[in-house]
This record gives sequence, C-alpha cells and structure tokens, in this order.
Amino acid sequence: MPFFALTTRFFNSLRSTYYDRVMGFDAVARFTVKYQHYMYYPILLFGRFNLYFLSWEYLIMGLGPKKGPAWWHRWFELVGQVFFWTWFGYGVVYASIPTWTSRVLFVLISHMVTAPLHVQITLSHYAMSTADLGIHESFAQKMLRTTMDVDCPKWLDFFHGGLQFQAIHHLYPTIPRHNLRKTQRFVQEFCKEVEIPYAVFTFLGGNKKVI
Repeated sequence: MPFFALTTRFFNSLRSTYYDRVMGFDAVARFTVKYQHYMYYPILLFGRFNLYFLSWEYLIMGLGPKKGPAWWHRWFELVGQVFFWTWFGYGVVYASIPTWTSRVLFVLISHMVTAPLHVQITLSHYAMSTADLGIHESFAQKMLRTTMDVDCPKWLDFFHGGLQFQAIHHLYPTIPRHNLRKTQRFVQEFCKEVEIPYAVFTFLGGNKKVI
C-alpha cells in the first residue's frame, strides 16, 4: 500500500495500474492510514530514499519496455545507477568521510533537507479531489478540480521553482517556467468568466488543507 490514503478506495486491497500489482491493505497500511496526518511530514523526510527504492525496483523487476525502440532504456539506466553509486556511494560518502557514524549522519541530513521539495510536490494534489467524474468532465475542468496553486509573491518564486503553479503546469505542460505566472492570470480570468473554480492557497493554508 502507499504510505498515504488519499481516498476511501485505499481502505481495501486494490490493483495499481501504475505499479502493475495488487496493493494489499495489510496491518502496516492500516496503521499508517490511521495516523497518516501525524506521519505526513516524518515520512516525507525519507522521500529521497523511497525514490532510490522505486528506481531499483523498476529496474530489477523489469517494469520498463523490453521490446521496441525503448528496449535499451533499462540498460542505460542501470549504467547510470552504477555511475551514480560509484561517484556518490563510494567517492563522496565512503572515500571522503572517515567514520561510519559521520557517513550515516551525512546521508541522513543531506537527504532529509530535501523534505520541503517533497512537500511542494505533494501539496498541490493531496489537498484536492481525487474523484473520477468520467468522460463528461473536460480535461481543463479535471485539472483545475484536482490541482491547486500556491499563492506567493513574485520575489519568492525562487523558493518554489515553478511548483507553485501546478494547475497551469498540468493545463499547459510545455510552458516555460518564466511564463507560468503570466499564464495563471489569463486562466484565472477565463475561469471567472465560465465559473470554474480555481483553487489557490498560501503555502501554510495548503499544508493545513492537506493535514
């Protein structure tokens, strides 16, 4: 099971098309769901480690394409993993840091300081609806219903790096980052005209809504 249940559908075992397996609602899942509002930030501290796990699982389980024009991607990624762990695991951590205590502390601290990024990534979706309204809902309506933007002054854009405009990013994935704020104004005007809700919260307000 995922660490967080965003809908009551996760209260039972279900098949994930993303992971291509049945995700059982076991004892661990029941515990994490019960206390997920307390565990949200602590779990995000380990988000980087989860990405490592998912990367290796994807490669070892052979979940990528095995035939066709992308057959070589898996081997290319394996080479990349070997290069990264040779550089980081051996060169940076093992060879450069003298004691195991210092090595563990370095890895934990260097990885856990990325938690704000995981908060920014999950914030725009976890606070919003996950319901599937079917084919009668347009693409634009679905993106705006399931995604929110984070309200911040222009001088603080460097902190969010464009992640504060997730609704715009989902509507127009190829828009460059420097045009996201400008595009947001046009979309908000359109939404006002056609009476489609456009969700915008402050960073603190969005976190409160998630919890």
